[in-house]
Amino acid sequence: MPNSANIRRVALIAALVLFVLSWTAGGAWAQENEAREVPELEVSAGAWAMTDLRSGEYLAGERVSKELSMASTTKIMAAMVALQTDLDEEVTVSEEAAAFAVPAYSNVGLLPGDVLSARELLMATMISSGDDAAYALAEHVGDGSVESFVGMMNERAEEMGLRNTSFENPVGFDARGHHTSAGDLAEMTRVAMEDPAFREMVSTEYATIATPYREIPLTNTNELLFAYPPATGVKTGTTPAAGESLVSSAAMGDEEYAFVILDAGEDRFAASRRAFEHAFAAYDRTDLVVKGRRYAGSAVPYRRGERIDLVAAGGVKELVDASPKVEREVRVVKDPPATARPGTELGEVVVRVDGEKVGESPLVVRRGYEEASLWERVWYTVEGVFA
Repeated sequence: MPNSANIRRVALIAALVLFVLSWTAGGAWAQENEAREVPELEVSAGAWAMTDLRSGEYLAGERVSKELSMASTTKIMAAMVALQTDLDEEVTVSEEAAAFAVPAYSNVGLLPGDVLSARELLMATMISSGDDAAYALAEHVGDGSVESFVGMMNERAEEMGLRNTSFENPVGFDARGHHTSAGDLAEMTRVAMEDPAFREMVSTEYATIATPYREIPLTNTNELLFAYPPATGVKTGTTPAAGESLVSSAAMGDEEYAFVILDAGEDRFAASRRAFEHAFAAYDRTDLVVKGRRYAGSAVPYRRGERIDLVAAGGVKELVDASPKVEREVRVVKDPPATARPGTELGEVVVRVDGEKVGESPLVVRRGYEEASLWERVWYTVEGVFA
């Protein structure tokens, strides 16, 4: 028979174990919640915007619709237009384009008569921000007319519904009618980054293009690519009117964001990195509906008490903040068919986050059923009479 001292010792040990477990669990819960309590993002700039690069959803910003000068972020649209053409065609650099290869402009040192592919000119435009390359490319795509190329840029902007955007030149020189907004640039970037060729160029740190007589090294002007591993692009821009501006993107796991800062009042690269770190901490891409998971049931016709599972035919995965209000509305057909095979649609689940619909999925039969026999129908009716 154990003595009282041993009993007290065992009780004390048990109490200590329970205390440690409860303290550890409580501490972990507190740490998890503290990690999601992210301070509000503050940026010093003429305008800025943070968006989900995948969906284009606006997440944060200030003065996102204000029309401002855009400097060389203009080249994002120039690239979008050029990418609709044959980039393997050879282009001879004109004297007019080569005139921009002087210290007053961002350039890659093109000379009159240089022959390069349109692809190489686009690389020089997007990687090293070469104004000379951009003008040579604009002349080529515009059939010798830079004005025609700029017209294509404006047409594309109109098609995309970019109401605050207007172009006067292909490189971003300050001009009265040359402007955009942080919101428009974010949408422009979302669409541009859907093109693998564009995405590859703006993520390239170093490259080399070549004329028949020499090689031209290219170094990306986007310092984030060298200093911030999640960075994936896209374009710098600086002029007296635009100040220091930057459109950038970064990805981690299944999250990718675009950040636009125009006329930065602080270091644009440091501000962009801080913005991305904020986004990765503040948001999560979450499964709101899981494919194959049961969300409802349905009665089987003429089989009292027998039910089938209805599962989601597809998933809904969306970006949510730290404390989303998620609502799932399940709708099931009132009169199921006499027979159903696996995969037959008998309803839907609609998902809303903070009151806004974000997605839906059909609900389908997991395991089918056959039509009830005559005897089953009769017995069902008889049971109903005497129930």
